[in-house]
Amino acid sequence: MKGRTKNNTKKNNNNSRERALYVTIGVCLVFLALIGRLTYIMIYRSKEYKHMAQGQWNSQVTVAADRGDITDRNGSILATSIDVYRVDLDLKAIDIYIKDEENKTTKEEVARKLSEASGVPYDEVMKKLEPVNEEGVRISTTTLVKGIDKEVADRIKDLKIYGVVISINPKRYYPNNNFLAHALGSVNFDNVGLNGVELQYDSELTGIPGYKIAEVDGSLKELPFQTVKFANPVDGKNVSLTIDENIQLMAEKVAGKALTDNKATEVNVIVMNPHNGEILAMANKPDFNPNNPYDEYEKFEGADDSEKLQNMLKNDAVSNSFEPGSTFKNITMAAVLEEGLASENDTFYCDGGVKFGSTTIKCWNLSGHGTQTLPEILQNSCNVGFMELGSRIGYPKLKEYIDKFGFGQVTKVDLPQESEGIVKSVSDASEMDLATIAFGQTNTVNSLQLLTAFNAIANGGDLIQPHIMKDISYNAGNGTKVIDEVFKPTIEENIISEETTATLRDYLERTINGGQPGGTLMGSERRVGGKTGTAQTVDPVVGGYSSDKYIASVLALYPVEDPQVTIYIKVVNPSNGQYYGGPVTTPLLKSLLGELFTYLDSQIYTDRYNEKEKVVVPELRGKTTEEAKKILEESGLNIDVESTTKKVNSMEPYPGSLVESGSTISVNLVDDNTDGNKLIMPDLKGKTLEEAMKILDSLNITYKANGTGVVDSQDVLSGKLIEKGTKVKLNLK
Repeated sequence: MKGRTKNNTKKNNNNSRERALYVTIGVCLVFLALIGRLTYIMIYRSKEYKHMAQGQWNSQVTVAADRGDITDRNGSILATSIDVYRVDLDLKAIDIYIKDEENKTTKEEVARKLSEASGVPYDEVMKKLEPVNEEGVRISTTTLVKGIDKEVADRIKDLKIYGVVISINPKRYYPNNNFLAHALGSVNFDNVGLNGVELQYDSELTGIPGYKIAEVDGSLKELPFQTVKFANPVDGKNVSLTIDENIQLMAEKVAGKALTDNKATEVNVIVMNPHNGEILAMANKPDFNPNNPYDEYEKFEGADDSEKLQNMLKNDAVSNSFEPGSTFKNITMAAVLEEGLASENDTFYCDGGVKFGSTTIKCWNLSGHGTQTLPEILQNSCNVGFMELGSRIGYPKLKEYIDKFGFGQVTKVDLPQESEGIVKSVSDASEMDLATIAFGQTNTVNSLQLLTAFNAIANGGDLIQPHIMKDISYNAGNGTKVIDEVFKPTIEENIISEETTATLRDYLERTINGGQPGGTLMGSERRVGGKTGTAQTVDPVVGGYSSDKYIASVLALYPVEDPQVTIYIKVVNPSNGQYYGGPVTTPLLKSLLGELFTYLDSQIYTDRYNEKEKVVVPELRGKTTEEAKKILEESGLNIDVESTTKKVNSMEPYPGSLVESGSTISVNLVDDNTDGNKLIMPDLKGKTLEEAMKILDSLNITYKANGTGVVDSQDVLSGKLIEKGTKVKLNLK
């Protein structure tokens, strides 16, 4: 019995040791597995898990860039960016906030508080708090409201609702409200250009956002002094316009008066410099306030809201085409004079109309003008006289001049949605078409197109591309204006002779003065030339011309001997008793010229139009500070030495930058973030090969030139940041 018990005890001890051994082995295997897993994670998946951890520890915040300013030619701000606030909702975080028992709240209570603080309707807030969008897809974030001021943002912040994120969001601001609205354009809620200059130069005005990556705690609060990475935003560039704020104000006043006094549906007024294609003023009425562009569209015509909005934003001066009427007679007469098909002493007889088969095309003076000379048919705006000129030149030849003056094609103005108009082809034009085209019917034009053609008569025969951008620039760290691009219009030279234009300007002076001596319109010392027009408009319902809708207009230039300004005024559907171009537009022209003369005679105008010379910043790095100072003085530039070092090791702006004479160049920068091997590619267009070589050699830029004449293009864009030794190819014409 004792032997059996002893054997059982021994057996039990053996079993216990075996179990202990198995447990030990099992524990060791578990530890080995854990060590293996840990080794695998640490060695093979360390990058992946580190990235996941950083995603939880780090918070990336976008730092918005300011959109560049738009200014008039003298630096007056027309559009800028101001800081407003936006509120975004982190829906997952808000769910955590609601579920937290300490807060003792509900989604409905959160919505009520947010609605009261923000002004957003309660129902709309509730929809935004639902984590599903309209397509039924689950979302994690949404925007509650944009464009609010600091007071509203502070009210929302005081609610201390976890998951409600408040950030600064730059907003576009137009300090002059409706001023130049159609040309400037506007932006959407995301600061993207919708129309006008804002759309045309959106890529230049838009900056590059920066970002900040910071370490956060478990409640997503940023830890102090723990910023991981920061990239500064790059603000957008500034666009300086050719617009003169003072002349624009005059045009706005005249356009508003024309709209009201004549009970018209549309008015546009354009003032230009005929020698360089600069648009000095462009006013359209009715207009809108780009600060609140969606508040005024209902007052515009349209079948629905979308069409009304499009009509509101459309720039009538470039986007609408129409039959020009008698203002086109300038072009017909220019063509006939250039071809030598009529002279001043030629006579023309008008009995009130011309028959084409069974159809009679009438002169506006139904009883006829009788016998007239060539200047008199322009002065009297005689349709019959111009039908005779049309028959003398024929449509194939007249069409050549229509093409030369740029009709039937866009002017390439730097504004969006330009209409090219419609010009009848030679093969489709009948004898009757020739008659009506000669005095301004059948073919269509846009306002700017018509004034651009008139500029060729004003400047001696050159067709110059119209433009509204003067230059694109940015401010260097020391405040110096660095010019990235200067608008250089294309020019079609000598489309008609200087002799022809001089003759026609003389006729235009007689025309606007009603055949009286020069100076009758605006005084003996003011030689103004011009031509009014009355155009019929097509009735889209019944077809053919409307019996009660007209366009009254006038083209003018001053002074006749060497015009410095040209003007076009168009009044659509005047309905206050008068509709002829002369009675409607001549008082408007006199009012505009009266203010314009006062300004043109002032010292302010003289100072503002005294253009500063543009200078390419020379290479100074490696020179002594004394040598650098001498080089800059010879270039008409100033120097600012930030730290006392014998040799120049850094400079701002970079060499090759284009700046105005008198600008300051900083050298030996204290906070030096510049690259000593970088420079800016200069703009060489229009320079002789010798001038271009001198600039490129001074900047250590190698080059290859093709052709002869002046530089027409370069394969490295001007304003581009490049390395020393970069090779550029120049094409000369």
